[in-house]
Amino acid sequence: MLNVFDACEPRPDVLAGTIQESDFAADLAQVLRGDAPPEYLDPNRFFANTYPTRGLKSLLTNVCLRLAAKPGQIGAIFRLDTQFGGGKTHALIALAHAIRSGRSMSGIAEFIDPALLPSPDVRVAAFDGENADPANGRRMSDAVRAFTPWGELAFGLRGENGYRRIEKSDVEGVAPGAETLRELIGREPCLILLDELTVYLRKTSGQAATRAAGQLTAFLQTLFNAVEGSPNAALVYTLALGKDGRALDAYAQETQQITGFIAEAESISARKATLLDPTEEDETVRVLQRRLFASVDADRAREIVTAYKALWDANKDALPGARLDDRRTDEFIAGYPLHPELIATLTTKTSTLGTFQRVRGMLRLLARTVADLWATKPADAYAIHLQHVNVGNEAIRQEIVTRLNQQVLVPAIKAEVAAHAGDTPALAQQIDATNYRGLPPYASYVARTVLMHTLAYNDALRGLNAEELRYAIASPGTDVSFIDDARKRFVADSAYLDDRPNVPLRFLAEANLTQIIRRQEQNTDPGEARAQLNDRIRQLFAGPSLTLIPFAAGPHDVPDDAGDGKPFLVLLNFDAAEIAPDRVEIPEIIERIYLHKGAANDWRHNRNNVVFLVADASLVEAMRRNMVRHLALEALKSPDKLRDLADYQVKKLQELAERSKHELAVAIQQAYRHVFYPTRNRVEGAKCDLGHTAIDNQTASDRPGDGQRQVVMQLQSIGKLRLPTDAPDSPAYIKDRTPLKKGQITTAALRAEFRGDPALSMLVGDDVFLRGIRLGIDQGEYVYRSGDLVMGKGDPQAQIKIDEQSFVLTSVYARENGIWPRPAATNVPSQPTRSASQPQPTPLPTTARSPFQVSDVLKVALTRVFEDAAHKNVAAVAALHIRPFDGADVLKLMSIVGSVPNATKTVELDVDYETTEGSSATVNFRGALEDALPVKDFAEPQLRAASDRTVAAKYTLTFAPPLALAGDGPAKLIERLTRLTSTAAEVTLIAHET
Repeated sequence: MLNVFDACEPRPDVLAGTIQESDFAADLAQVLRGDAPPEYLDPNRFFANTYPTRGLKSLLTNVCLRLAAKPGQIGAIFRLDTQFGGGKTHALIALAHAIRSGRSMSGIAEFIDPALLPSPDVRVAAFDGENADPANGRRMSDAVRAFTPWGELAFGLRGENGYRRIEKSDVEGVAPGAETLRELIGREPCLILLDELTVYLRKTSGQAATRAAGQLTAFLQTLFNAVEGSPNAALVYTLALGKDGRALDAYAQETQQITGFIAEAESISARKATLLDPTEEDETVRVLQRRLFASVDADRAREIVTAYKALWDANKDALPGARLDDRRTDEFIAGYPLHPELIATLTTKTSTLGTFQRVRGMLRLLARTVADLWATKPADAYAIHLQHVNVGNEAIRQEIVTRLNQQVLVPAIKAEVAAHAGDTPALAQQIDATNYRGLPPYASYVARTVLMHTLAYNDALRGLNAEELRYAIASPGTDVSFIDDARKRFVADSAYLDDRPNVPLRFLAEANLTQIIRRQEQNTDPGEARAQLNDRIRQLFAGPSLTLIPFAAGPHDVPDDAGDGKPFLVLLNFDAAEIAPDRVEIPEIIERIYLHKGAANDWRHNRNNVVFLVADASLVEAMRRNMVRHLALEALKSPDKLRDLADYQVKKLQELAERSKHELAVAIQQAYRHVFYPTRNRVEGAKCDLGHTAIDNQTASDRPGDGQRQVVMQLQSIGKLRLPTDAPDSPAYIKDRTPLKKGQITTAALRAEFRGDPALSMLVGDDVFLRGIRLGIDQGEYVYRSGDLVMGKGDPQAQIKIDEQSFVLTSVYARENGIWPRPAATNVPSQPTRSASQPQPTPLPTTARSPFQVSDVLKVALTRVFEDAAHKNVAAVAALHIRPFDGADVLKLMSIVGSVPNATKTVELDVDYETTEGSSATVNFRGALEDALPVKDFAEPQLRAASDRTVAAKYTLTFAPPLALAGDGPAKLIERLTRLTSTAAEVTLIAHET
């Protein structure tokens, strides 16, 4: 798409940045004297840079009609009345050039009908208050120095002879009479120009000022009468009035005296003068466009503005509502490349500053902006916006700071918008470097736009809202969402934006609450911050499930005993160890603590009873900053500090202080996110059995203030930690993973296995351990014996003790040793047989060989039973029994088993659960797997909502035809069964006998 550099060509002096101060300061006296800059002295060049405003064309036409004494004239006296920089002096120079040289200029028809131009013998006399010297006299020739307006005009009208006629009046400062003025004017065409009269008055002092004002009033009254009485004479004078009708002067001194004089002059002349505004506000943009650009391609401009219109329509809900008479598109095309918001801001806001000279001030500022923009040529520039007024450019900075007298904003500009070269980057520049690398500098655009909207005299005009900001910045090269993002980031960190509630975005001369907080942060004692942070970390990670060992320095800080039955949570100081977010390695201090105990570095026994928590290296600094900020906010709440704050700041401070508690908790929990836990699946390259998991930052943010809970939940989610309310591990799994597989083990030794073996779950307390033994008894896997007490499946529940005299036996061991079932007593009725209504176990196919059985991770168990069977020369498999150990995988495996082809699938399913309200239910199913699917669909949501649950199943696959061990059949079956799960299970293979 075309951009501004394709559609526009700046004037050479603008593009080169060679415009001098004098090029912006029109000087009537210099033009008439012949020593003005070329931009003003050369008539052709002057008019080429001038836009034909309605006021200028009206002035030229009516003055020329008067000088030629032609019909249609509307008066003899004209007053150019507008504020400083509004084009008054420019209009007088245009008038002088048209009278003197208009007939020889090819482009004059754009401004006036050439037929109306008078003959070149029109006398032009002018008084320019800027060049007047009432104390020493202004040099008119080698022999003449004039002290008053009438002295200079007399010389301009009649040369030295004319001056001698009123010399005494000039020297004594006494206004000449009407007859004398009529004599000087004569009957020939005559144009009298009066400029900057108020400046002349400012140059008088003491008693002379009062007298000069009175004499000037008398002189004007006499002059007006003389001009009106001369048919070929015209008078044009200027008054610099602000929008409120009050006089403004370039020096801003003795305002009261000058204002009084202006009011008196108005009372004399208003009824006789024709009032004209050389440049009306709607023409300002065309004046600027004409002076700044040598050419603007209208077709390309229209194409670009059409793209803006499409952008405005697409984002109309995010932009200010358009007026009913919305003419933005037409105005944009007419004034392209100057964005409507740029012109509106300069016209309605910047122009209210007493030191801003409307058109002249805009030209000066925009000429420097155009030069800077064309020097850098950003790819996103499709027009000239407020954000292109780059205060990083020293010339533009000085224009705002010095010319507009905005020194009070220097701290804000330097700290927030654009820093001096070599200084620390300003806030906007830092945000751009961090967040918008490779994109337009959105934060700088936001800051510059807010700055320009801050430059207004009236407080009600300063600033803009979010919708106006989007409209001011949005272009085909920017994204509205990025504008909003940059605004939020800038507002959050700005120290100079007005922070009062419900105020627009605008800069303040003094630091806001953000800066006050920042200064307090700088004064916060680092040692105090560290101590407070450590205390807060201790509080956050203390809890009921794990015994916290804060800031352990070595093995001697971490006990190797059972303690109160809860595992130890060893929290490392963030200065002692941290984990890089992109590279997980076990710190050396953690390895030492895990492997050793005590000061003598003896070997640790209870290695499955300790978990480590370590901070993330990339988040430690944020945690520190939040601690410092919290302490600073708390310090500012002291009564002596609150007295210095406004009420709205006190309220906001209280809110920030309260919020900082939450933010600190979140920052700590997000930093302490790395968990190392005992497992055989150790971290790659580790020297000990420790695995790694990380707490998700979002999870940490959801529940700030309970850090240990996040650790516990993470360990539960990976199946490592069992709370007292959790379901125990499968009894068969525990049997195969501990010395219990030999037949028996004491309950104390079995519990010690859980605390020492990283392959087992970590248990919080003994409740889940005892429930695991009881579950094994109920399932017929275990028999419990303590002294004379023997408890097996179906027996009434008795207390299970954890000591060296109580044993857990496998049912096989108990049966082989005659311990269980109990021998039948003489004359004791036999046990009742199973009723027909009770579920019957699935019978195993009759085989001549013993079944092959392995308990391990499912993939390993399947692989091993197939290998064992093949080694025993088994040719084919008649059936497989799969009994998963982990209750969480029992139901998940049902769909997987159901997908196996060429097999009959049955299942024995036992589900027990207790609701949160204390209700309980038991579901037992024996039969075809397909018929079990509705049971699964019913059970899953019940189990998720249950407070306590037990799930056990045995899946049987009977193959018809039998599954041949030769070929790829077993491998395909293993892949199908383990593709979606890695559960541990007991697998039994029944060989097919031919």
